[in-house]
Amino acid sequence: MPEASDTKGIFCQNLIDAGCGPELVRHCAALAQQKETAELMRVLSHHRRILLDAVHQNEKRIDCLDYLIYHLEKQNQNH
Repeated sequence: MPEASDTKGIFCQNLIDAGCGPELVRHCAALAQQKETAELMRVLSHHRRILLDAVHQNEKRIDCLDYLIYHLEKQNQNH
């Protein structure tokens, strides 16, 4: 865990915690260091979209399981 005064370390740890791989962390850290804020925001927004797509995909999977469980429970009650 980075020290509170280690802003670069905190930045990188936040990216790691957000699921960014080592290459993306290095890329974002370089963009931040170069003060390429617009490009950094674009990269982070892209990663966010990827994560959100995964959430939606898993929500659909959960819905499918819920549907299956509901029908299995309903069949079990009828027997």
